[in-house]
Amino acid sequence: MAPTPAQFTIDADGPIAVQLRRNARAKRLTLRVSQHDGAVTLTLPPRASLDEALRFAQSRAEWIRRHLPMGGQRRVMIGDSLPLRGTAHVITAGTGRGVRAADGALIVPGPASLGPRLAAYLKVQARDDISRAADHYARLARRPITRLTLRDTRSRWGSCTSDGALMFSWRLVMAPPPVLHYVAAHEVAHLLHMDHSPAFWAEVARLFPDHASARQWLRLHGSHLQRIDFTAPE
Repeated sequence: MAPTPAQFTIDADGPIAVQLRRNARAKRLTLRVSQHDGAVTLTLPPRASLDEALRFAQSRAEWIRRHLPMGGQRRVMIGDSLPLRGTAHVITAGTGRGVRAADGALIVPGPASLGPRLAAYLKVQARDDISRAADHYARLARRPITRLTLRDTRSRWGSCTSDGALMFSWRLVMAPPPVLHYVAAHEVAHLLHMDHSPAFWAEVARLFPDHASARQWLRLHGSHLQRIDFTAPE
């Protein structure tokens, strides 16, 4: 089989680049649209042809266009509102040695490196919250977690490998706690079912009964969290 090119372009009321990725475990063609930067990724099973991928992507052109993120990224600034555990906090300049949350504010000492300092603080909070949630659901599922990592992922909120390693987006700490708990339960359920079969969703419902509303919240508001820019100005 010829090597798969890195990407191709489809027409969806204008050209859209589609990045290609082969996955030995994939059973069907799947599309993802990143709410972080609008990147479109098409995952192919091992034996899928390029022509099949082209036809599939073009047939989903309208769906892709609908799911592209609206607007650009928003860099954090003093005076902005930033969510922490679902509650808006005003970013405020202050004194001291580290970022802290108090009285509805995120207080950042010094004007330099505002974004990276806030991101570092959120990552610490996220590790505490996500670790506790994942451990809780792993105990309920009676399955061990071999490794837990946090990343700033562009197209998914969490993932699970067959050897029991879980990955989560640290941006989940900005969402309401039930949303973070849903994603933790979702990935722990994959320790039992490495698919999205009815048995998998039954396990998610057992671990976290109110999963539908949390999923809906991510659909409606997740892109906002992904567009918050924590990089330092150039």
